[in-house]
Amino acid sequence: MKYLVALTLLIGGWCNAALGASAPEGFAALLKEAELAYQPPQGFSAAPPGRTSIMDYEHALRSSGGELEIRVAVRPLKRLRIDYDDPHGSAPDPNHVFPLVFESMASRLAGGTHAPSRAYSPQQARADFNADWAAAAVFDVVDEFSSDYQQGLLLAIHRNNVSDAYVVFLFDDYEVVKPTLNQAMQTVVFKPLPAAGDKP
Repeated sequence: MKYLVALTLLIGGWCNAALGASAPEGFAALLKEAELAYQPPQGFSAAPPGRTSIMDYEHALRSSGGELEIRVAVRPLKRLRIDYDDPHGSAPDPNHVFPLVFESMASRLAGGTHAPSRAYSPQQARADFNADWAAAAVFDVVDEFSSDYQQGLLLAIHRNNVSDAYVVFLFDDYEVVKPTLNQAMQTVVFKPLPAAGDKP
């Protein structure tokens, strides 16, 4: 039971973990620490980062017409602290916590209602995002996260021993934003790993 309580607290805090610590050094420095490449879609302009009761995010973008907003949260694993006080077991591996954090975050974004989700296959996660694990969930947006949009898509990617990244896409009409959304899914991906024998 102690483990479950500690993990629940961890998940809530991890949604809001990095903004205060990372803001002074800038979003670019946070991306570098997390081994992430950033390619904003054409026609988008920067919007302010934000703190919400649901999730903090370090960077945001909005399409020229305002029909799609992108919010990015980056969580380097070395900043993750797991409070674990069970003397009979070892603390959970941070690489195994990610799926639980993703499910919790999707539920929080949906205000506790159902948020249909699916995990990418390991092959697809690597091909699309250079990630070891990736998943996506759709949800109806709660006012605590945004009062400007009705629907959302959460994309979560993970690289073992490095970082997690969460990209939230906000919109009103999926059919309207679908072409742009397909392009915007590559806004944040992990940098390719060096090939064997390459110098770092």
